[in-house]
Amino acid sequence: MSELQFDSEIIHKINEFKEISKEEILELAESAPKEILFDTASRIRDKQKGRTVSFSKKAFFNIINLCRDTCSYCTYKAEPADTKLSLMGKETIKELAILAKKYNCTEALFVTGERPEQKYSEAKKWLKDEGFSSTSEYLIHCSEMVLNEGIFPHTNAGNLTKSEMKELQKTNVSMGMMLENSSPRLREAGMPHHDAPSKDPNARLNILKNSGELKIPMTTGILVGIGENIEECIQSILDIKELYDKYGNIQEIILQNFHPKPKTSMFQQSTPEEDYFKTVVALCRIIIPDANIQIPPNLSPENYHEFLSVGINDWGGISPITSDYVNPEFSWPNIQNVEKKCNNSGFSFKARFPVYPEFISLVNDDLKQRISLIADEENYVKESYWK
Repeated sequence: MSELQFDSEIIHKINEFKEISKEEILELAESAPKEILFDTASRIRDKQKGRTVSFSKKAFFNIINLCRDTCSYCTYKAEPADTKLSLMGKETIKELAILAKKYNCTEALFVTGERPEQKYSEAKKWLKDEGFSSTSEYLIHCSEMVLNEGIFPHTNAGNLTKSEMKELQKTNVSMGMMLENSSPRLREAGMPHHDAPSKDPNARLNILKNSGELKIPMTTGILVGIGENIEECIQSILDIKELYDKYGNIQEIILQNFHPKPKTSMFQQSTPEEDYFKTVVALCRIIIPDANIQIPPNLSPENYHEFLSVGINDWGGISPITSDYVNPEFSWPNIQNVEKKCNNSGFSFKARFPVYPEFISLVNDDLKQRISLIADEENYVKESYWK
């Protein structure tokens, strides 16, 4: 197929917002000139989302980083004797919520390891000492605590059951769980998810399905550069699209670029090439034209603004007070600097709640009222609020 034929056939269909097949998406990835692919994604974003880029001002609550899984690229997980072990008691959580409120954060990002009490007696004892029998029970309690301080919880705790999600839904305006990749190959021996049973693609897709049935505003996404191929990236995005179309609750898709970390078995693997990562981002915009798509700016510290030209419309959570405990070697960018880069690239910059405005209708009436009160009382829509 010549470049002229390619441009007149597939790109024309995309510009007309017609459905394209997986084979045509693969053709885009493998044969389309990058400038055409990237420009197409950018123009779709302009049509669907405009030229405003949003972010959520957050505090990262590293609740407990013991984890029953072992992923080949992860340094978030701690062992009981590690100095980086985090066991956040109720008082510590309340103190951080008060501090987050002082800094005008609206999001309390709750992150935990995968059901640590199932593997570690230390986790089980700690939870018992706090008055709980499971991590999910503790998260439900802590969500109520931070909400009472005027911060909105967004929980990312792995493979929660449907009943656990239903309880958390009462206090969480949104929740998150990365699909990472839907390829079962990545769970084979020698692959990154071999020792991580919770990363089974069917299990993760089922949790996203449960979130759709519960109508929870949900953030998901994929990791790029962990050993997948471009077809597996495309299939993962298509699997997300199927849920996106069916349930209408996936509020955001994160595309996260892998970085090798010391003392992991994937330390020798390279971070994905920039063109490859940008191609995946552009394809995601083309596959799901009206989705909210973000890359974490701290993981592309030198050039995150360049991804505005391949279709993103959000930066995710940025914290002025806490580290990215999953990627502690990458500091959050200064919010004013992010705004400047957006403006210099021809975009406006806007703060949002952890639930996107168009998904607030999914949350319960009590949470809607709280969102409205905070927006009014704190002049949230004014620039002075988040600077």
